Amino acid sequence: MTHLFHRQLRQTLPEAASAKGLYITDTAGKTYLDACGGAAVSCLGHNHPDVIAAMAAQMARLDYAHTSFFTTRVAEELADTLIAQAPEGISHVYLLSSGSEAMEAALKMARQYFVELGQPRRTNFIARRQSYHGNTLGALAVGGNAWRRAQFAPLLIDVTHVAPCYEYRDRLPTETPEQYGQRLVRELEAELLRLGPDTVIGICAEPVVGATLGAAPPVPGYFQGIRALCDRYGVLLIADEVMCGMGRTGTLHALEQEGIVPDIMAVAKGLGGGYQAIGAVLAHGRVYDAFDSGSGQFMHGHTYIGHPVACAAALEVQRVLQREKLVEASRVQGLALRRKLDAALGGHAHVGDIRGRGLFLALELVADRASKQPFDPKLRLNGRIRDEALARGLMVYAMGGTIDGRHGDHVLLAPPFTVQERDLDTLVERLAESVEAALAGLPA
Repeated sequence: MTHLFHRQLRQTLPEAASAKGLYITDTAGKTYLDACGGAAVSCLGHNHPDVIAAMAAQMARLDYAHTSFFTTRVAEELADTLIAQAPEGISHVYLLSSGSEAMEAALKMARQYFVELGQPRRTNFIARRQSYHGNTLGALAVGGNAWRRAQFAPLLIDVTHVAPCYEYRDRLPTETPEQYGQRLVRELEAELLRLGPDTVIGICAEPVVGATLGAAPPVPGYFQGIRALCDRYGVLLIADEVMCGMGRTGTLHALEQEGIVPDIMAVAKGLGGGYQAIGAVLAHGRVYDAFDSGSGQFMHGHTYIGHPVACAAALEVQRVLQREKLVEASRVQGLALRRKLDAALGGHAHVGDIRGRGLFLALELVADRASKQPFDPKLRLNGRIRDEALARGLMVYAMGGTIDGRHGDHVLLAPPFTVQERDLDTLVERLAESVEAALAGLPA
């Protein structure tokens, strides 16, 4: 019997006992290759000695200090490190304890920014269908994950959702990738004009869409078009890099590859690598200046923000990433993983698409490759693949509802940046076996 209120009440989970590198071991002695980083969190792998030492040293020095009374040296150093590597114009960091908290704070920061400027009529956000921005009510409202939103919909603020950038299914045969992106930008502009540009606070988007859409990258020119819209109408671009940022896609920030700078950016998972709970909002100088020249305060806060031990963990994670050149490793090993996936599964009758960037890749499963018809959601193919993978000692992030919140299956891969060639071979071999076993187990 358990007294824990688990996510799934009728599922018995193995108990994790220890972890090192890319592997987690349960109490029965079985080891699991963590091919998804938990949820794209473990960028360094588990039990890195430098991070453990930094946390212990910080705890011995100062375990906790509330941010309404004190700043701390470790928080200041973390902010300095993040800004030194941030896109040009990003000037300040607001520390949180999770990705959902970071997105919630980003929304409130964006709203207060316009209040500080004397534009309180701005009350609307525009986001995209099949996005995921977190599970707090504000973040859930801007998110487009239909499954997670459904039963809480009456509690959510109204947010307009436009089409995602989902090239595999939505680009027309007559369109180039660039033309497809331009069509999406025109749809976004039409919605801006419908709402009234002077009522819109911001446009929220994941540069590479993670959990809900399965590592879907943007087409060329798409984000440049969104940036131009934001500049034209005075709207903020809020980039959710909680899952795809901090090196996951092969550059420290995912939007680096699009050549643009957001006004507000949320980061989390790869910030602390899972060693402690931490997230952050990175704000452009113009956003900070509005607060600095206005009320002088951000009307937001949580008890554990800027926690010294969490900051120590994140600071050392970022130092290790730089010292061991692991962001570049994410790019290089991501290319290697993509080649291996293409070789093993690229021609598979039920693998419709392999996509992503860096060590942030996904397979989309289909009943028929030619028509791209998805499997019946009642078959729970994604769950079957997850279970078959676990049985083989492999952790993957398998999700359903890829297309519209109900139909479609994908498997997301996000291994630590420390993954080696032999690990990639094991990963792909076990994944291919798991896909075959799950398909073989489907009812006739």
